[in-house]
Amino acid sequence: MPSRTRIDTSKIIAGALGGLAATAPMTLAMLAMHRALPRGQRYPLPPRKVTMNVLDALRLKRHLDEPQRKAATLVSHFGYGTVMGAIYALLAPRVRLPGVLTGVTWGLIVWTASYLGLLPAADLHEPATRHPRERNALMIVAHIVWGAALGLLTGPAEQGVQRAAEVAARRATVSV
Repeated sequence: MPSRTRIDTSKIIAGALGGLAATAPMTLAMLAMHRALPRGQRYPLPPRKVTMNVLDALRLKRHLDEPQRKAATLVSHFGYGTVMGAIYALLAPRVRLPGVLTGVTWGLIVWTASYLGLLPAADLHEPATRHPRERNALMIVAHIVWGAALGLLTGPAEQGVQRAAEVAARRATVSV
């Protein structure tokens, strides 16, 4: 029987993979909705602003050209999605809802905690209350997309991680 640590590790890996993958449709949704915003609201999306603020704080921004800044934005955005997915995978089993609903709920929690708490507290982004409702709607819908994808992907990812671990354990036993 697998140890508790192994099960938790499988969950963390599966959630991280789910969060990483779920960030792709979220990002596509954000870009599409951004184009539909009124012209005056098409300023950079939060992942760009947060990343540039972090790079400024680290005194790295001035050393990066535009393609490197875009790459840093994507890496940080997908990295945040990955970490939030890993946390989700540890918390989701405690909630008695289908994966999609649990994921959407988590996506809304991440939006709320990030844009009304963590990011303003860290001085990386102003609170959502200072942005137009269309911008907030864009980000809320994007987090619903992310959460739904996360909820759909994490269960199958966990099964895949567990199967891979079992195959690796069998191979290790055979080769010893």
